[in-house]
Amino acid sequence: MTTELPANARAVVVTASNRAAAGVYADRSGETLAAGLRELGFAVEGPHVRPDDVEELEAVLRAAVDVGFDVVLTTGGTGLSPTDVTPEATRRVLERDAPGIAEAVRRYGAEQGVPTSVLSRGLAGTAGRTLIVNLPGSTGGVRDALVVLGPLLPHVVSQLRGGDHA
Repeated sequence: MTTELPANARAVVVTASNRAAAGVYADRSGETLAAGLRELGFAVEGPHVRPDDVEELEAVLRAAVDVGFDVVLTTGGTGLSPTDVTPEATRRVLERDAPGIAEAVRRYGAEQGVPTSVLSRGLAGTAGRTLIVNLPGSTGGVRDALVVLGPLLPHVVSQLRGGDHA
C-alpha cells in the first residue's frame, strides 16, 4: 500500500448546510476538514459552503471532478432530516461505489462512543479519477473521519492516478 501522498495532491472541501450558507452560524466542520487535509499534505480549496440542495451540490461535485481534484470531501447533509440531501446529490455523480470507506467512518465513530454515527447516510466512491466521500456535519465526526481517511488517501490518490500496487 502506498503510504506517501503523491506530489501535488489536491482536495476540495464542500460544506452542505442551509444555516451556514445563510450565515446563521460559521462553518466549523468545513474549516476543521480543510485544516486536517492540509496536515495530511493536500493543497486544499474551500470549504465551499452551499445549501442542502441536490442540484446545487451535484453541480459543485461535478465541477470538482471536471477540474481534476484528487479528493472531494463533503461535510454535512448526511443525516435523516428531510433537508439532508448530500448523499442524493453524490449518488448522481458517482461512477463507482467504495462502500467500505463510508462504513469504516461510521464504524470508527461508533467505536469512539458516538452511537449516532451509524445514522449517517454518507457515501463514498469515485467519479473519473476523483474520490468523493460524504462526512458528517460535526467537527467531531470530521476529526474521526480524518483518522480513518488519513492512512487510506495516499494509496487511493496513487491508484486513481494510475499507480500500481507495490
